[in-house]
Amino acid sequence: MGNPLQISIFLVFCIFIQSSACGQGVGTEPFGRSLGATEASKPLKKPETRFLLFQDENDHLGCRLRPQHPETLQECGFNSSQPLIMIIHGWSVDGLLENWIWKIVGALKSRQSQPVNVGLVDWISLAYQHYTIAVQNTRIVGQDVAALLLWLEESVKFSRSKVHLIGYSLGAHVSGFAGSSMGGKNKIGRITGLDPAGPMFEGTSPNKRLSPDDANFVDAIHTFTREHMGLSVGIKQPIAHYDFYPNGGSFQPGCHFLELYKHIAEHGLNAITQTIKCAHERSVHLFIDSLQHSDLQSIGFQCSDMGSFSQGLCLSCKKGRCNTLGYDIRRDRSGKSKRLFLITRAQSPFKVYHYQFKIQFINQIEKPVEPTFTMSLLGTKEEIKRIPITLGEGITSNKTYSFLITLDKDIGELIVLKFKWENSAMWSNVWNTVQTIMLWGIEPHHSGLILKTIWVKAGETQQRMTFCPENLDDVQLHPTQEKVFVNCDVKSKRLTESKEQMSQETHAKK
Repeated sequence: MGNPLQISIFLVFCIFIQSSACGQGVGTEPFGRSLGATEASKPLKKPETRFLLFQDENDHLGCRLRPQHPETLQECGFNSSQPLIMIIHGWSVDGLLENWIWKIVGALKSRQSQPVNVGLVDWISLAYQHYTIAVQNTRIVGQDVAALLLWLEESVKFSRSKVHLIGYSLGAHVSGFAGSSMGGKNKIGRITGLDPAGPMFEGTSPNKRLSPDDANFVDAIHTFTREHMGLSVGIKQPIAHYDFYPNGGSFQPGCHFLELYKHIAEHGLNAITQTIKCAHERSVHLFIDSLQHSDLQSIGFQCSDMGSFSQGLCLSCKKGRCNTLGYDIRRDRSGKSKRLFLITRAQSPFKVYHYQFKIQFINQIEKPVEPTFTMSLLGTKEEIKRIPITLGEGITSNKTYSFLITLDKDIGELIVLKFKWENSAMWSNVWNTVQTIMLWGIEPHHSGLILKTIWVKAGETQQRMTFCPENLDDVQLHPTQEKVFVNCDVKSKRLTESKEQMSQETHAKK
C-alpha cells in the first residue's frame, strides 16, 4: 500500500469519497438504504430539500411535509403540542440515506413517556455532490429548514423553542445555518452536532459554521478529530455550549486501522469504508445509545486535555463541570464552551465507570523503579480482578501518583483493594541482588516500596474514599507480593467497636 504518509493520504481520501458505514463495528451492517424501492430506481430530479415526518418507530418511508401546504400537517400527523426533532444527514456520494437514520428515528419514537414529532431533512440531492459543492449547499439547506420552522410558527403557532435539530457531519453545520437564519430575538431550542464536519469549517468564524449562538442550547460530540496531513474528518475546536470528546475525540475503540488488512480479506473493499467511517459515525451511535439505555447514561467531565483526564484529575461535577452525553443532557448555558472528556466501551452500551486513584509510594530501593502493577477491586455488587496499572514514569521516593481506571460494570461501593507488584525476570534479578547485598550488609536495611494510603474518587457518584493497609505491621511491597487495602473509615469504626467491646468485657469481669 505504500509508506505511512501515502496510507494516511489514501485513508483521508477514502473518507471523503464514501458516506455510509456502521459506527458500531466492522462488517455488521449493509452500507446504506434508499428512501424506498421505488425511490431508489428513479433518477435524481432537481436538487431540493425534502421534509419527512415519521408516524412510529417502524416507519421507514415517512410522510412529506410541504411548507405552505397546511393540509400536509394533518396528513402526516404533526402534533403541535409536542416538540419537533429534525434529523439532518451529512454528505453523500451514493445517493442513499444511511442506516443510522432509521435507528435514531426508532429510538426517538419508541420513548412513549416523551412523545415527540420526528422528522428528517432529506437533502440527499444537494449532498450528493463533490464535497466542496455540498459544503456550499449547507447554507442553502439551512435556510430551507429555517423557512419550514418559520412557516410552522406562523401557520400553527408552533414555538421555535420546541425545535431540536440533530445534525451529523455536514448536517451539523446545516443545523447551525438554520438556527442563524431564523431571525428575531428568540432562538430555536436546541442543536446537537454529531461529529460536525471539519474540512472547510475548522478555524472559521462562528457565522460560517455551527456555533453556540445558533440555538438556546448547543451540544456536540466529537469522535474523529485525528489529523491526517493537517486535515481531520470531524471538527476539533469546541463549537457548542458543551463539547464532548469521547476517548479524547481523536479516535474510538473498536475502530482500528491496524485491522484494515484483515477486514479487506474478509469483506473486500467495502471493509475500507466501514473501518474508516467507524470513528466518525460513532458519534451517532453514542447518541442513539443515550436513547436506548436511559439507565446507563455516559457522563463527561470538564478537562483541559486528554492527558490530564487520563491521570484522573478531572472527575469533578462542581459548578456544572460534568454533564450527561446525549439526548438527556442537562441544558446549562455558559459564556464559554466547556470541553468534556470521557472513556467509552467499543460497543453499546458504551457507558463505563470512571475512578481516580492516588497512591503515595515511598521507594526504598533508592533508584527510580518502573515495575508493573495490577489491582483487583471488590465492590458490593461485583469484583474485578487484575486490572493493569500504568503510571507512565519511574517511581521515585515519597511521591504521589494519580491515574484513571475505568470499569465496564457497576461494582457498587468499593470495599477492598488488592494491589500487586507483578513479577518479571528483570525485577526478580534486581530484587535478588538487593536481597544479597542486604544479607552481607553490616547494618539492617529495609528495601522495597512502601504503600501507606490509596485515595479513590468515583466520578459517577462523586464519592471519595481512603484505603489503608489491612496489616499496618507489613506495609512493604516486594515483587510478586500482593497487599490488601480496606476502607480506612470502616477499619477505624471496626477498631473502635472492638476496643469498646474489649472494654465492656473487662468491666464485666471486674
